[in-house]
Amino acid sequence: MKMNNDWQALFDQEIQKDYLKKIDYFLAREYKTKPIYPKAENIFHAFQMTSLKDTKVVIVGQDPYHGPGQAQGFSFSVPASMPIPPSLQNIYKELEDEFQQPVRRSGDLSDWASQGVLLLNAILTVEQSKPLSHQNIGWQNFTNEAIRWINKKEGPVVFLLWGSKAKQVLPLLDNPKHLILTSSHPSPLSAYRGFFGNKHFIKTNEYLISHGQKPINWIQTNL
Repeated sequence: MKMNNDWQALFDQEIQKDYLKKIDYFLAREYKTKPIYPKAENIFHAFQMTSLKDTKVVIVGQDPYHGPGQAQGFSFSVPASMPIPPSLQNIYKELEDEFQQPVRRSGDLSDWASQGVLLLNAILTVEQSKPLSHQNIGWQNFTNEAIRWINKKEGPVVFLLWGSKAKQVLPLLDNPKHLILTSSHPSPLSAYRGFFGNKHFIKTNEYLISHGQKPINWIQTNL
């Protein structure tokens, strides 16, 4: 897999390890016999879209959407032609509340990625209609190593950890130059337990600005 940016060094390092070779072997069989998401060429799309050098915000998701046509290789994002999933609808509701303006955009978050938001799922593949079906094949070894690399950056980086699965990376984050924001997950099952009202998007931009970085345009229309 070619990252075409500075994440290539991470992939070249990890592909030498047994766990990633086993994942490669496993997926080669799975893609031939089952509907697996995202498409094989998009498994590392988040890394291809947002280089390590450009990463200034990390949003950690769980695993890809498991419905046909949804998964792009980004956490929380779906193609512009797809209906907006419930969790992303709640993310947009929080944006509207924080910035006091309507969010009129599709579910495609590619513009966030191009601004330095790494939309990282902890698990990079999934079988159709079976959430967390690939949670035990070893992906977290890869994505945790990516988190470690980001943690070493001079900064600033803002980590947005929503829900218990995302918070599992907390032990990997010990660089005081970064900002870590946590809350409940934006899922309809938990959004009212702390996601709504967390002000994470405003806090992220305030932190970036205070460190001389360009803020994220979260509400940019991409319809």
